[in-house]
This record gives sequence, C-alpha cells and structure tokens, in this order.
Amino acid sequence: MSRFVDKLPFFDRRASPMEEADDIPRSGLLHLHGGHHHYQHHHQPQTALMAPEPSPPTTKQSSSTLAQLLKRVNDARSDASSPNSSPSHYTIELGASMPGSTGSESEHTSLTGVGVGVGDGTLLPFVLKFTDLTYSVKQRKKGPCLPALPFRRGDAEPEAPRMKTLLDNISGEAREGEIMAVLGASGSGKSTLIDALANRIRKESLHGSVTLNGESMDNNLLKVISAYVMQDDLLYPMLTVEETLMFSAEFRLPRSLPTKEKKKRVQALIDQLGLRNAANTIIGDEGHRGVSGGERRRVSIGVDIIHDPIVLFLDEPTSGLDSTSAFMVVKVLQRIAQSGSVVVMSIHQPSYRILGLLDRLLFLSRGQTVYYGPPGSLSSFFSDFGKPIHDNENPTEFALDLVRELETMPNGACDLVEHNKSWQKRMGPKMKHADDGNGGKPSLSLQEAISASISRGKLVSGATDGNVTVPSPSSAPASTVAKFANPFWIEMGVLTRRAFLNTKRTPEIFVIRLGAVLITGFILATIFWRLDDSPKGVEERLGFFAIAMSTMFYTCSDALPVFLNERYIFLRETAYNAYRRSSYVLSHTIVGFPSLIVLSLAFAVTTFFAVGLAGGAEGFFFFVAIVLASFWAGSGFATFLSGVVTNVQLGFPVVVSTLAYFLLFSGFFINRDRIPKYWLWFHYASLVKYPYEAVMINEFSDPGRCFVRGVQMFDNTPLSVLPPAIKVRVLRAMSSSLGINIGTATCITTGPDFLKQQAVTDLTKWDCLWITVAWGFLFRILFYISLLLGSRNKRR
Repeated sequence: MSRFVDKLPFFDRRASPMEEADDIPRSGLLHLHGGHHHYQHHHQPQTALMAPEPSPPTTKQSSSTLAQLLKRVNDARSDASSPNSSPSHYTIELGASMPGSTGSESEHTSLTGVGVGVGDGTLLPFVLKFTDLTYSVKQRKKGPCLPALPFRRGDAEPEAPRMKTLLDNISGEAREGEIMAVLGASGSGKSTLIDALANRIRKESLHGSVTLNGESMDNNLLKVISAYVMQDDLLYPMLTVEETLMFSAEFRLPRSLPTKEKKKRVQALIDQLGLRNAANTIIGDEGHRGVSGGERRRVSIGVDIIHDPIVLFLDEPTSGLDSTSAFMVVKVLQRIAQSGSVVVMSIHQPSYRILGLLDRLLFLSRGQTVYYGPPGSLSSFFSDFGKPIHDNENPTEFALDLVRELETMPNGACDLVEHNKSWQKRMGPKMKHADDGNGGKPSLSLQEAISASISRGKLVSGATDGNVTVPSPSSAPASTVAKFANPFWIEMGVLTRRAFLNTKRTPEIFVIRLGAVLITGFILATIFWRLDDSPKGVEERLGFFAIAMSTMFYTCSDALPVFLNERYIFLRETAYNAYRRSSYVLSHTIVGFPSLIVLSLAFAVTTFFAVGLAGGAEGFFFFVAIVLASFWAGSGFATFLSGVVTNVQLGFPVVVSTLAYFLLFSGFFINRDRIPKYWLWFHYASLVKYPYEAVMINEFSDPGRCFVRGVQMFDNTPLSVLPPAIKVRVLRAMSSSLGINIGTATCITTGPDFLKQQAVTDLTKWDCLWITVAWGFLFRILFYISLLLGSRNKRR
C-alpha cells in the first residue's frame, strides 16, 4: 500500500500568512488515523526564545520507548495495508492540543513538540551542532604588473598575508523547531558559514566539525534530508507558480505517492506560502512580466521545501524584499521549523517583527563570533559590555551599528569577541538548563530521529516505501533513505515535459532558427541555381557543399546559451539530488531532436532540387540524413561547450573559431594528401570533414556520370581562351600523338575520377554518416562528464 502524506504541518490552510502575524503558538499535533491506533504529537509552547519551559511530566502510563512507538506505527501501516482496512493518513497540524485529549489516556502516546516525550524530560530529536569551524582561503597578492624598484633596507613594504580567514573558530547549535539566524555586515562570513553547515565547502579546506545528533553526516545523506535555498531566485521564467511547484513535487516526492496527492500537497503549499492569487501567473523575467519579488522569493523557498526536509538552509531569504514581504517569508520559515525542521538562515538586518520570530542569533564580524544566544539576551549582553541598548531601539540594528563602529578601530571587534567568550562561559550553563533537562544534548541517535521523522510524514523524498524500520546501532544512516526520490525514467519524463513546456512558450527561439535556415537555404539555392555538369559546375558544387555543411554547424551555435541560461537552475536542483545528471542530459537531447528534424527537412527541400543535385529520391533522403547528422553533431558540440564555458561571451568566440578550424581542415581548401603530416590529425578530428565528404560521394559516386568531355579539359587552363575550332584541332593532335581517339563527346573525367583527385577515397558515404552521428553521441557523453566534474558546487 502506498504511503502518502495527507497534510503537512506547514501546509496549514489559511487565507494568508499575515493573518497569523500576531500570535501562533509553537505547538503541533501528529495524528495517525487508521485501524485501532491513534497517536498524538504535542509540542509544548515556548515561553522564551532560547529557553523554552520544560514540558509537564507525563504519566508512566503514556510514556513509551521509540522502538515501541515505531512498532506501533508499523503495525498501524500493516493493518492499513490489509484488504479489510482503509489506508492510513498522517496528519500534522499546527495549533493547540486536540479537545478532549489528556496525557493520561492509554490510547494516546504523548510526543513533545519536535520529539518524543519520555518520562519527565523533553527530548531533542535533531540538534545540528558545529564546533570550531575555521575556513581560510588564499589571498591574491595585489601589486603592479611590472616589478617595482628594490626598496632600501628598512623601507621594505610588508607582504600581505597569503591566507585570509573567513571563519575563525565558530561554534553553536541549531535545533529542531527553532530558527537560527546568522547576522553580520557584508563580508562578515554569513554565507560562508551557511555553506560550511550545508557541506558546500570541501572537507580538506574546512576545519572543525559539523554533526547532527552527535554524528558526522555522509554527504549523500545530507543531500536527502536537507535543502538549500540560494540567495538568487533561480526559476524558469515561463512557468507559472503552480507549475513550478508541481514539477518540484514530481522530482522530490516518491513515485509511490499518487499524482492526486502530489497535487493536493502543491495546492496546500501554495496556500501556506500565500501565493493563491499568483498561482497561475508566470514567474517572469526582464522581458516578461510575472510575479512580484516577494512572491518569487516564496516560490524559491517552496521549491526546496516541497519534500518537507529535516534541515533547511537559507542564504539571505529576505534580500531585496520590503519589510512586509520579508516578514511573510520568515513567518513561513517559522511554520516550517515548527513542523519539525532545523532552520538555519542568514539575514542582513531583521526588523522588530522578524526578530520576534527568531530563536537563536549568531552575530559575526570578520569571521568571528561577537554574540551567540537568544534575541532576548541581547540587552543584558551589551549592558555587560558597557553599551546598553535604548528602549526604543531595534537590538539588531544597535548590534550591527556597534560592530561596524568597532571594526573601524585598530583592534576591530576583538574586545566584543572576548566579551562574548566570557559571557558564554557565565551564561551557557544557565541557558542549557533552561533549554531542557538534558543539557541540550540530543536524546535520539541520528538513525532513530530520521526514522521517527519519516514515520510522522517528514522527508517524503527519502521514504520510498510504506515501511519504517528501526535501524540497528551498527547500521549506516544512509541505509534509511534513498539517494533519489524517483527512478531514472520518471526523472527523464518529468524533465522532458518541463523542457517541452518551456520550448512551447518561447516559440520565437525556434522560429528565428528556422528562419535563419530557410533564408540561408534560399540564398544558396538562388546562387547555385541548376548547376551543370561542366568543370565549373563541379567547382561550384564543391563550394555549395562546403558552405552548406559548415552552415549547419554555425547554425547550431544557438544551442550554446540554452544550458548556460539553465546552468544555475541545474546546479541548484542537482545539488540536493532532485534528479540525476544523466536524466537531464537525455531529456535535453530528446527535447532538442524534433526541431533538428524540421530544420533538416526545411534546408534539404529548399536547396536539393534547386541546385540540381544528383541521386534522385535515394540521394535526397541521404542528403536529409547527412544534414540531420550535421545538426546533431553541431548541437552536441555546442552543448558540450556550454558545459565547459561559463558564459555566452566566452562561448561564442570558442564555437566560431573552432568551427572555422574544422572548415579549414575539412578537405575543401586543401586535399587530404596535401595536408602536412603534423596537422593530419586535425583533418580527421574535423566535424565538417565527414558530412562534406558524404555529400561529395553522394553526388559523384555514379561512374556513368561524366563531368569533363572533349574540349572541356581545356577549361580552367590558359587554353580556355582559344577559339572552339582551334581547341578541336588541338584535341585531334593529341589523339594522333597518344594513339587514342579523343573526340568532343569523349568522357575524360567521371565522378569517381574526380573523387580520387580530391582524395576522397578512404571512407564510404555511410561511413561518413555514422561517424558524424557518433560525434553527436560523443559530445553528449562529454557534456555529461563535464556536468559531473563541473557541478560539484563546493568552495575550495
């Protein structure tokens, strides 16, 4: 029986997030309906931002171990999967406890907020702890291009330090059910810290430890249980809000979840994000009017939380928004945290209202911690420092202004850093005791906490089946979740549908490309109209073939910006395993191929009959095939380059110059047997060589077709200016001298003879066709490799 989530905690349907601005209790309910089991998940409301009150003691009758709880969940699912039972629905709701429910009822098991209530203490299922994080980068030495004159002794200019420290022994923790905000001025290290926690910095460069429930996380596991919302809104501009979220749901939610339930989930998320009025509006960009900035920001968050991640990282989610939009965004994040997630975000300067939604603050100054604690302790912290905060002043604004002022001093904010260390030693034990009776220590192992979260509807992308198992202590955490939510073919189908939809809504791109091909074909057809079989006609055919085949490749250069425009969307989606890179490459190929067929037919119909090429119907279809193969190889080459270069300005010069070299070594300007040996490898590596030789063989392979007869041998020689009568007399003289009868109708050069003259003898036309096709596959394989190597998305 497929497991599905009936309602997520942060999908609480309300008219608008602003209606909840005044008061939302920090509590949640988990109900399991189905069979004869009913469990309640209750989170006691917090009375302090960092020091929540311990939950009331529960009776022994209602206490239960994690193994027992998970066993009951599995039993309930087993009952629901039987033929005589209805499917189970997992509902997590915000609000107070259910009417009529008490802690003493035997059929209810009390779950405390973000964890499981056992005995008299409050358990912490997920605690993200980071200790002594240090990260340094090499600093480029600034100086003049030319070496300066040597300084006198004593006047030597001190060298700048080779390493710059971006993070300097940063420690802290973020807990499930809370929002931890990282604050500081620009350049203080906020984004660097978020990247460090999200494992976006290479391990050899980052020192210190980041643990979840005391265990170091495997990179693959972190990608599954977490999400990262970038500062930039990386979305497809021509998709509507609903379509964007639905595609994200199809990527991140498992195949076992029915499409109907995925749509319900998307609709609930639209309501929760306050996007109902913009659901059918396109995202938009500079050229297309779409949603507002705040709505676009909320869509970006929704794309990454559709699978209900356990850990959520956000880099400046309120950047560029007005105060109301920023408050609505943080309000959504608060509900996500209350649903059982760890939320870590960086923020530049929160308002009073946003400050009231935050649970922990971490102020940074040039990579050092100047304050770590709850917002409510800011006043006492700065009072102890000798800088009291005025009653009517925003504490965060005061703190940021003070830090900026200290940074202008010779010693910087060192005094405030030392004050924070001493303040933490004095106040740390008190805050830990106020937080919980366990000293802020997680009471569940990582395996147990993940299993418990999946059992109550979290992390749908990892729960690919309907069973939740209790892993043994020796089992690896990664064994409890799947790396990708869907199989390969599902990903490819979704990516293909999305790409077709984007292509359909931007028809001008294909129309312009088709117009360019038709105009080029028309010009070539009119210039090379009805070529004859004379020596000049042969030369003109060679020119037509060279221009036509190279034009196919130049036309394909428009494939270069396709991936470059999607590059950062691709990096965002694959960074946390939304889909496989191989799925993207194949869908990219499938979507682009139909247009290549249309372009090939358009060019062939425009030019083949107008120029008067040989071969009849068979020759025409081969001409279509080789033109299609040229488009295929050319688009593959441009696609590969788009995976290597980083911008269009760099890519186009590379494409144009490389194709010029291919044309130079194709055999049109110089025959193969005349190319120097040290450049012969480039001749065989030329993309233009194979289609050029293929159309030549298709045109000149007929031995019964003659291209030079009698006096035509004098064409393109000094004897071509002689009168026709003299040419005939010279021809007779040659016949008598050679003893061969050479008349005016005698065939001197056939098609195969001409191919030998051009050194086109080593391959057949079909060999050239398949080699061109193979080039297209090779470049797409190289494109896939470039995506594997170039999309690590980690700092060095």
